[in-house]
Amino acid sequence: MQYSVIDAFAATLFAGNPAAVVPLSAPLPDALLQSIAAEFNLAETAFPRRLDDERFELRWFTPTREVPLCGHATLAAAHALWESNAVPHDQPIRFITRSSGELICHRRTQGWIEMNFPATPSQPAPLPPDAAAMLRIAGPVTPIGTAPMNLTLRLPTAEQVRTCRPNLAVLATWHPVGVTITAPADEPGIDFVSRFFAPQAGVAEDPVTGSAHCSLVPYWATETGRKSFVARQLSARGGELRLELRSDRVHLLGQAITTMTGTLHCTQ
Repeated sequence: MQYSVIDAFAATLFAGNPAAVVPLSAPLPDALLQSIAAEFNLAETAFPRRLDDERFELRWFTPTREVPLCGHATLAAAHALWESNAVPHDQPIRFITRSSGELICHRRTQGWIEMNFPATPSQPAPLPPDAAAMLRIAGPVTPIGTAPMNLTLRLPTAEQVRTCRPNLAVLATWHPVGVTITAPADEPGIDFVSRFFAPQAGVAEDPVTGSAHCSLVPYWATETGRKSFVARQLSARGGELRLELRSDRVHLLGQAITTMTGTLHCTQ
C-alpha cells in the first residue's frame, strides 16, 4: 500500500500537524488499522477508501485508538487524494464517516482546502478540581463546557495559553478524548488562540486540531457576535486556521504540504 505523510494546516514543511494517509482498496481489520497507526506513531493516521466517484469512507486512528472526528487528518486525506490525481482537482471530495456524518472538502485557490464539519457546541460542565494548579498557570480558569471531542477551558490571556505546562496525567482524567484551552489572541490578525492535549488518546499535545474548533467557533461566535475568525494554535509547530460558522456547520480552511511518500509493506 502507498502512503503519504502530510503537514496539515501548514504552508511550509515541518510546520502544522503531520498526519499519515493510507488509501485502502478494500476494508481491513480494525486491529491491523490500529497497528499501522501505531507504527506511524503520529497524532492521526487517516484511512480513506473509495466508495464511488466522489465518495470515500474515512476513518482516523491515533497510535492507541480510533477517534470519531479529526480535522487535520481529513485535510491531509483530501490533499493526498487530489495530489495523487485519485480525484480531479476541480471535484469536491465527500468523506463518509462512522460518527460525524458526511464531511465535504473543496479545493480552493492558493492551496487552501475548505472543510465542512458539524458544529459541536459545548454543553455545561463543572471546572475540574485544582484546574489552575494542574495547568500550572496563575489566574482564574473558566469552564466553557464539554463536547464529544474535548473539554474546553478558557484562560485569561494568550500568554497563559502559550506558556501552560499542564500535568498530563491529571488532564487524562478530565475528558475521554482531550482538553482544549483557549483565550483571546494577542497578535494582529488573529482572533483567538488555543492548545489541545489528548494524553488519554496517546497524543500528549496535538499541534493543530481541526475538530476542537468545531466547539471553539460556536463559543467565540457567542462571545463576539461574529461568524468568521482567524485562529492560531500555539503548539511548538503551530498552525493557522480560517473559520466560519454557517448555521450548524463550521467551515475550516487550511493549507497542506506533503513531506514524504512511500510503500507500506502490508497485505490488504
